[in-house]
Amino acid sequence: MAETAAHGDDAAAWPSSSVDLSAITEAEAADHIAQLTEMLSKANSDYHRDDAPTITDAEYDRAKRSLAALEEKFPQLAHPDSPTQQVGAAPSDAFGKITHAQRMMSLANAFDEAEVAEFVSRIRSFLGLEPEEGLDFTAEPKIDGLSLSLRYEDGRLVQAATRGDGTVGENVLANARTIADIPDTLNGTAPKMVEVRGEVYMSHDDFAALNAKGGARIFANPRNAAAGSLRQLDPEVTRSRPLKFFAYSWGELSEALAETQMRAVERLESFGFKINRLIRLCHTVEEMIAQWAAIEAQRASLGYDIDGVVYKVNDLAYQNRLGFRATTPRWALAHKFPAEIAWTRLRDIEIQVGRTGALSPVARLDPVTVGGVTVSNATLHNEDYIAGISSNGEKIRDTDIRIGDWVKVYRAGDVIPKISDVDEAKRDGSEKPFTFPETCPECGSAAIREPGDAVRRCTGGLICPAQAIEKLKHFVSRGAFDIEGLGAKQIEAFYRDDILPIRSPADIFTLAARDRENLAKLKNREGWGETSAQNLFDAIEQRRHIPLARLIYALGIRHVGEVVAADLARYFGSWDKFVAEIDAAIPAAERHMLADDAILHERAAAEAEGRRARISATREKVLSQEPALGPEAVAAYETLTNIDGIGAVVAQSLCATFSQQKERQSIDALVGHLTVEDAEIPDMAGSAIAGKTIVFTGTLERMTRAEAKARAEALGAKVAGSVSAKTDILVAGPGAGSKATKAAALGVEVIDEDTWLSLIG
Repeated sequence: MAETAAHGDDAAAWPSSSVDLSAITEAEAADHIAQLTEMLSKANSDYHRDDAPTITDAEYDRAKRSLAALEEKFPQLAHPDSPTQQVGAAPSDAFGKITHAQRMMSLANAFDEAEVAEFVSRIRSFLGLEPEEGLDFTAEPKIDGLSLSLRYEDGRLVQAATRGDGTVGENVLANARTIADIPDTLNGTAPKMVEVRGEVYMSHDDFAALNAKGGARIFANPRNAAAGSLRQLDPEVTRSRPLKFFAYSWGELSEALAETQMRAVERLESFGFKINRLIRLCHTVEEMIAQWAAIEAQRASLGYDIDGVVYKVNDLAYQNRLGFRATTPRWALAHKFPAEIAWTRLRDIEIQVGRTGALSPVARLDPVTVGGVTVSNATLHNEDYIAGISSNGEKIRDTDIRIGDWVKVYRAGDVIPKISDVDEAKRDGSEKPFTFPETCPECGSAAIREPGDAVRRCTGGLICPAQAIEKLKHFVSRGAFDIEGLGAKQIEAFYRDDILPIRSPADIFTLAARDRENLAKLKNREGWGETSAQNLFDAIEQRRHIPLARLIYALGIRHVGEVVAADLARYFGSWDKFVAEIDAAIPAAERHMLADDAILHERAAAEAEGRRARISATREKVLSQEPALGPEAVAAYETLTNIDGIGAVVAQSLCATFSQQKERQSIDALVGHLTVEDAEIPDMAGSAIAGKTIVFTGTLERMTRAEAKARAEALGAKVAGSVSAKTDILVAGPGAGSKATKAAALGVEVIDEDTWLSLIG
């Protein structure tokens, strides 16, 4: 596996296990979430689509865990389709596409016993179970392979699809038929139609033998070997590879397999599939942890790779009630095994500037192998982390990190490895303390760290070449415009080109026209030719039609990652409505930003004077300043901040971007070259609440709040956290207070829980 490079915007702000989440600000959290979202999307494509991961499974898991911790701390920033819940990546164009009748889900992860206990507690709370009521779980090894879905009709195999992005997979039927563990015809009395799901894997011995044969490709690990072998264009190549298959789940069914998870898996075995013999039924959390420990103890001798244990609620009726998040079931959890560590010498610390101006410190290390991967770079997060303190000033380490130190490197899931400790005993006096720069290393502009922010940022904006180039790289990245032939390398070259430059997104869409008018044609340049130049122009032309969510994400607005962009697109539907709402909200957003600054100063003054900060009075004073805010501005700002998962931080970032003259001119120039496609509205025919905004308050007695929210979203409704003029329905249980009062004042329909249950059927 290739070493993981230290790159990407705002790497310094990535969360880590050493960051004190109790002290992190909402602005910091939103920034972390946006960056982790971007990096996780790339990791998904590398792993699931290209079979060429640049990070280990443990790294990927840690990134998801960091993101999940932030979303739990700041639920207003969380999204139902967050990358913590994303499944796979878009399928390769080399295979035919198959749309799964039921989505292939991923799994939420846990890394310690406390998280397993919390998982069980959440399920009990969701279902409203009393402590004495039984709740059983199955526990089985988590196979490190490639997910596969097999569709049988009248007992015969008719379809085989990889997971892909969870919705659409690759058609690998011919290849699947070459695997001995996959029956072409089912035994016994199987349902008329059944989708059997499981994992394709390769044993350690078979993997070693495959690599010993040599050939065009040496695989890094059994998982890559299995994935590469299944996804061969020639089925005979797949036949020659020793692939195996464990069945553990199912998708669409014409009739139920059983009433419990354990019985259903046993039924899959009766059809002719191999199931993992280490699966056990557990009645308590203690039994679940004991089974995890027992499986971990056997890990080295199993003969195949596993990376944890999967727990599933045994009662399928409970599974049905618990349902799913965007891409993970609420009734299952993967309890992962610990990460690996290594010690090496820190040779240097370099500063990289990201697209939002963040100065990110990167450690340059003597190469060291950690978890089977050679590492020479690691993130150092920010200047506080180097100094050994948290964002609230508390010590996280006994010493600072110095150039020349021996440092502990671990790979537990972030996009790049991390340094967790320093061996002070090995210091000989030659180590050099690191002074964080106060000017941008790229443009020389002042690098300022604002109050409450863990990151120091360059103030150069558009004059900073690093920011401009990184913004353009982001613009053409896979989750944004994804222009074939215009990657990071080409962006850097075009940015510095004096004849045919690309220095703003709009320049991309005038490239072909400028080339036609230029005597020095692109096709005649080194590294280009007539075909490659024309392919680039064609690829750019294809992107003149762009979905709304991709455009919003591509703009590179701080705190707006793919998930937030998708939420905004779904809410507003069209570019014109999106821009109009932001324009209307700008005056109120600017006033709220001034109020936030005033509150920071008030807190500092109160701390210095030994008194209690007057937060409410300070905010009210700023918000009531002349000229008074108009009702349209107030309503528009309230709309932005009330969108589930958006909040004030994202709203202010949007308004700040669109209110800056140069930024706005650049955006307007770009959109002038595009046809922006409206967001697709799901077909929720028959749903009485599709498209409506719902707020829950008080105590629900017949279902938990979490279950009610999940049900509403599944039926196409939007769930908001507070009542506004745009709220359609307030569901009020006993104890409803201020929300019910406000709803009555605004004329919002208020219903009780029984009416709600009747409404949703």
